[in-house]
Amino acid sequence: MIYRKNNHLSVSIVLLSVFLIGIIFYDEDAKSLTRFPFSTSKENPLPETNINEQQSTKLPAEDDGDVEFPPESCDIFDGSWVFDELTHPLYKEEECEFLTEQVTCMKNGRQDSMYQKWRWQPKDCNLPKFKGKLLAEELKNKRLMFVGDSLNRNQWESMVCMVQSVVKSGRKSLIKTGSLSIFRIEDYNATVEFYWAPFLVQSNSDDPEMHSILDRIIMPESINTHGQNWKNVDYLVFNTYIWWMNTANMKVLRGSFDEGATEYDEVERPIAYGRVLKTWAEWVDKNINPNRTMVFFNSMSPIHIKSLDWDNPNGIKCAKETSPILNMSTPPHVGTDRRLFTVATDVIQSMKLSVNFINITTLSEYRKDAHTSIYTIRQGKLLTADQKADPAIYADCIHWCLPGLPDTWNEFLYTRIVSYS
Repeated sequence: MIYRKNNHLSVSIVLLSVFLIGIIFYDEDAKSLTRFPFSTSKENPLPETNINEQQSTKLPAEDDGDVEFPPESCDIFDGSWVFDELTHPLYKEEECEFLTEQVTCMKNGRQDSMYQKWRWQPKDCNLPKFKGKLLAEELKNKRLMFVGDSLNRNQWESMVCMVQSVVKSGRKSLIKTGSLSIFRIEDYNATVEFYWAPFLVQSNSDDPEMHSILDRIIMPESINTHGQNWKNVDYLVFNTYIWWMNTANMKVLRGSFDEGATEYDEVERPIAYGRVLKTWAEWVDKNINPNRTMVFFNSMSPIHIKSLDWDNPNGIKCAKETSPILNMSTPPHVGTDRRLFTVATDVIQSMKLSVNFINITTLSEYRKDAHTSIYTIRQGKLLTADQKADPAIYADCIHWCLPGLPDTWNEFLYTRIVSYS
């Protein structure tokens, strides 16, 4: 991970924190799952639309007027955070029965709720007002699947909450089978799904419940085992990042897990990441029908474990942060490995199929206030009072409270999905 500070002691502390976070929270991810009741490619463009580059398009809506979408010329990822308690949050924590304890921060003791009320405002246009019924109609007879790690699961939980409010009681359900979790909307014959694959390719961390492995090993060219579960899906949302950040080099298996191979090579992180995304891109180009399926790739979701990065020398990681980084004159430096961002954009630009790159990174880096922090679970149980009193060890500055930041990521998805209907 890249950090701007040169002080060796600071770097050591950060690395120790990342190590401890890895131990604490990835085991917790598995247990919480068991507790449930912009296109860049040249070829194969997305379907033709009537979106005018100079004028926004309006679609009829069923309630309070038309829905206005931004023109394609507008960069919706370039903007600022605006406090807006009139329109946000998009749903209430207590009204979404499908949220896990990992993300229900208010229920878990958080007192401030400002983190729920920040709206992303693009510089040169507006995001459309989110309407759950409109999205449900678009998902009718379709499948929306999030594929990746616990941050994509975080976003999947958000999407379930955003759409479930328009579904009648008794006409929605959530089931988990192996790596796949499925939220079903009966009256629309629609599903919103999550598939656990933290590296996208095959790895020794693929077990959805028992993946607390510090010595992570990947098979960069092996994707079909996972990929067979992604076929015949109408909207695919991929991500992979946080599981890469434990070490500077990745362990690449020599041979196959199925054949009992144990020897590995250590490969520099960006090179290994590039190999994995090349494998993923080849699978997408070969197996996805662009006339049916829209593909998205989320950039990296940042962490906030070093309060000096936002000039708070008295802070402890992200604990007790109640507002975003409001100085947006320059992007913050919170340790994101931007080399992987470059790898992802380069691979996507080289693909035959058009992939929508959802650039959540910079806008999320400002949101030091939005993490689950000490208001979460560890090993399937809520943090104790003693653990909450020790945020240097126990604060989760990886995952996000809901309602919260991942709802904005889903507003980007909503904008793209519904505007192409």
